[in-house]
Amino acid sequence: MTPTPPPGRPGLRDVARLAGVSHQTVSRVFKNHPMVSPQTRDRVLAAAAQLDFRPNAAARALATGRSRTLGVVSFDTALFGPASIIAAIERNARAADFFTSVASLESPGHGAVAGAVDRFRDQGVDGIIMIPGHVPPDEALRHLPDDLPTVLLGPPASVPTVSADHYLAPREATRYLLELGHRTVHHLPGPADWWEANERTRGWRDALVEAGAEVPDCAPGDWSARSGYERGRVLAADPGVTAVFAANDQIALGLLWAIHESGRRVPADVSVIGFDDIPEAAFLTPPLTTVRQDFTALGRHCVELLIAQLTEAPRPAGTGRAAEAAGPVPSRLIVRRSTAPRRRGGAPGSGRGGALGRRP
Repeated sequence: MTPTPPPGRPGLRDVARLAGVSHQTVSRVFKNHPMVSPQTRDRVLAAAAQLDFRPNAAARALATGRSRTLGVVSFDTALFGPASIIAAIERNARAADFFTSVASLESPGHGAVAGAVDRFRDQGVDGIIMIPGHVPPDEALRHLPDDLPTVLLGPPASVPTVSADHYLAPREATRYLLELGHRTVHHLPGPADWWEANERTRGWRDALVEAGAEVPDCAPGDWSARSGYERGRVLAADPGVTAVFAANDQIALGLLWAIHESGRRVPADVSVIGFDDIPEAAFLTPPLTTVRQDFTALGRHCVELLIAQLTEAPRPAGTGRAAEAAGPVPSRLIVRRSTAPRRRGGAPGSGRGGALGRRP
């Protein structure tokens, strides 16, 4: 006869009684102790499954010194980029048998970062991934203790970093438009206080300088479609504007509407490239040529670099953290139908044929 599981939440002793072993043996099984025979391990796990026993995470943390929880501090989480990176971190952490706890902050003021770190300390997180967004990395890292493993998603810093390609891909996108015959490429930047936006602007500008093309003035804005629309109305009214690189796809979306309102056409009159490759990009009118970020790889590198710190040998006091780096994680240009050769002699541009026919 199969023993009946005891009422209430089962504990170690209930599993031990059903498996016919000591509660110390059950504890060793759930700590993956090597001094347990495979037969005993199987018997304990079968008893635990029958009782629906789940090891207490808090007790396991006390026993092992690890909570298997990673803290994530992020700003501007409503934006597509930060939200996608957090989702990728959570997926990769789960695959490595770690939980994630996210602190979504609006600004670094009033001790926001310090408060988030204190809450993470109370939770016993094993390490922190910092996604600074519009906050300068030095300011974002200022409140982090030296003894807590940390990874920064951004430029090189005093802690291990992971970075995306925010320079080479915009340079390639700008070169692509120049190769289509456009005499220059205008730019709608992101916010001036974002490192990522400044890197995309730098890639655009360097491509124009290298080609000997005119570098048009550009006004920083925010990441929204409204910002793209308002600044795009100025570009759409200028017949000399034939190609635009937008710092993200939302900005490009606003630009597309501004061009449509002006009576001009994309790509016959103006070619447009965005950045991020949001899920809707392939379904816009016309489908948007854009730069695709590898958010999955960014999340994986953040988690791997943080776990590597957890498993390395302790450093001597006063030596600080190692400033390792992963990246830049490559981005790639996805050519769709919002780009075409510049019109010559009144002939309409075409979004089909040659390289423009490539699909993602």
